[in-house]
Amino acid sequence: MTKSKLFLSLLLAGTIGSVSAQSLKDAKSAIDEERYDEAKSMLQNLVEKKAKDGENWFYLGQIHLINDKIDSAAYVFNQGVMNAPKEKLNNVGLGIVDLMKGDKTAAETKFSTAVSDLKRREYLPLLYIGQAYIKAPEPDYTKAIEYLTQAKEKNDKDPDILIALGDAYAGMGESSQAFVNYRDAEYMDPSLLAPKIGQALISRRAQAYDVVIESLTKLSSENPDYAPLYRELAETYYLSSLKAPEDDYREINQKALEYYQKYLSLTGDASVEAKTRYADFLVYSGNYAELKTVAEELANMPGVDAKVYRYLGYIAYNQDKDYAKAAENMNILFEKVQPERLIPRDYLYAGLANLSAGDAAKGEALLKQAVEKQAEEDNLETEIAETAFQKYQDGEVEEAVKIFRLPAANPESDYYFDANYFVGLGQYTKGSRLVSPAEGEEITPELGAQKIAAAKPILDEAIKSFTTVIGTEKEDVKKKYLVNSLYYKGLSELALDGVMYDPENAKGLFVDSFTRLLQEIQTTELPETTVTSYTVDANNYLGYYFYLKGETEKAKAHFQETIKVSPEDEFAGQFVDQL
Repeated sequence: MTKSKLFLSLLLAGTIGSVSAQSLKDAKSAIDEERYDEAKSMLQNLVEKKAKDGENWFYLGQIHLINDKIDSAAYVFNQGVMNAPKEKLNNVGLGIVDLMKGDKTAAETKFSTAVSDLKRREYLPLLYIGQAYIKAPEPDYTKAIEYLTQAKEKNDKDPDILIALGDAYAGMGESSQAFVNYRDAEYMDPSLLAPKIGQALISRRAQAYDVVIESLTKLSSENPDYAPLYRELAETYYLSSLKAPEDDYREINQKALEYYQKYLSLTGDASVEAKTRYADFLVYSGNYAELKTVAEELANMPGVDAKVYRYLGYIAYNQDKDYAKAAENMNILFEKVQPERLIPRDYLYAGLANLSAGDAAKGEALLKQAVEKQAEEDNLETEIAETAFQKYQDGEVEEAVKIFRLPAANPESDYYFDANYFVGLGQYTKGSRLVSPAEGEEITPELGAQKIAAAKPILDEAIKSFTTVIGTEKEDVKKKYLVNSLYYKGLSELALDGVMYDPENAKGLFVDSFTRLLQEIQTTELPETTVTSYTVDANNYLGYYFYLKGETEKAKAHFQETIKVSPEDEFAGQFVDQL
C-alpha cells in the first residue's frame, strides 16, 4: 500500500459502511446544524463511492478545517484535485489551507487560478473564497466582499451569498449593511435560521448582550432542536460574564457552560474533535475545573490533537499551581503545534508558566508576544495584570512582581502605574527582610554593610517604581497611590540608609520622601488610622535623623508632632524629655 493510500485509509477508517444512502445534500444539512462528526461520516462514505465527484472531497476537507486539522484538509483537497481535476472547489480548498497557515500570497494565487475561467452561472468558488476571508485567522473583510459581490452578480438567488455578505459587513462594523443583507436572505428563504442569528449577533458586537440573549432565546424556543443557537447563547453568556459585576460573574459564566453542554447533546457528537472544540470553549470561558476533566479524558483518547498540551498547561498553571509542569506542557505545545495554530493566549500562559518556573527571559519574551499578537477581543493585557493582582493577594508576591514588571515597563499600558506601585511594594517587602537583622545577630556597621549590599538591587527597584508613581500628574493615580508610594519609598530609602547599623553615618536618603509625605497627608482624604500611623513613623524617623545630626530644634519639632497625634508614643516621648 502506498503512503498516500495508507493515509486515506486512516482518514476513512471506522466510518465506511456505517452510513448508507446519504447524499451531499444530507451532509451539507448536517454541517449547517454543526453535526460535524455525522457529516464527516457521510462525506467519507461519499468519497469512497463517488471519488470522481469533486464536491464531496471539498466538503470533507471543510470538515477537517473545522476540526483544525489543516494537514488532513490539504491531503483531502489534493485527493479531490487528483480525482476530479475539473472541479475548481478543491483548488479553492488548497487556497484556504494557505490562508489558514498565514500564506496570503499563495492563497490569493490559488484563488485567482480557481476563478480565472468560471462559467457564466458558476459562483460557488467565489462564495467559498469570500467565506474563507471572513473566517481567516486575520480576516480580510474587504476582499471577502469583493469575491461575494462577484458571486452575487452570477447568482442573486442564493441566500448563502447574502448571509456571507452580512457576516463580512458585520465584521467591518457596518451594522446597517449587515442587517440589510441578513434581512434580504431571510426574505429569500424564511426557513433559514442563519440570517436571523446573524441579525441577533450584530448587537453582540455592540456588547448589547441582553438584547442578543433575548433574541437567541426566542429563536431557541421556536427551534429547540437547532444546536448552533445554543452555542451562540453559550458564547454570548460568556462574553456577558466578562462585563458583569464580580458577584454575578460565576452565575452568568455557569449559564454559558450549560448552554454549550446543551449544544453538544443536540449535535450528538462525542468525537475527539467535538471534545477538543469543547475544551477550546472552556479555555476561553475560563472554566478550568471542567477543562481539567475534559483534558484528562482527551489525553487518553487515540488520535487526540497536540492541543491537549494547551489544556494540560492551562490546568497545571491555574488549577494545580504546578508551574514547572505548566511550563513543560506549554513548551511541548509550542514544539508540536504549527505556529499558525497557536493562539495569543498560548503565548500568555507559556510566558506566565516559564516566568513562574524560573526562566524569566523566556517568560518575559513570550508575554510580550502575547500582547503583540492579541486580537481586540482577547484583552490579554488585562488578564496579565489580573493574574498578577491575584497572585499578590494569594501571597505569591515574588511571582506577582515578575508578572507586574511587564506592564510596569510599558508607559502606554493601562496598568502602568498600578504595576509600578505593586512592583515597588513587593520589592520593598523583600528588600526590607534582607536588611533586617536575624534574631540574636550583633548589630554592627560591618553586618549592616553586608545586608545592605545584598538588598540594594531589590530596594533600588522599589524606589525606582515608587518614583514613577510619585511623578505622575494624573489625579486618579495620585489619589490612589501617592501617599502610600511616598511612605514605602521613604521606608525603602531608610533601609538603604543604614541608620539601624551605623547611626553616626546616616545619610538621610529618606528625608525628602517623609517630608513630602507629611505635606501630602494634610491635603489627602485618608483613614484616620493611616494618617496616625504614617504621621508617627515619618516624624519619628525624621526626628531621629535630625537628632543624630545635632539639629535639635528640628528633631524636637518632629517628635512633638508625633506626640500630638499619639500622646503615648514612647519613642517620641523619650526624645522630647531628653531634648
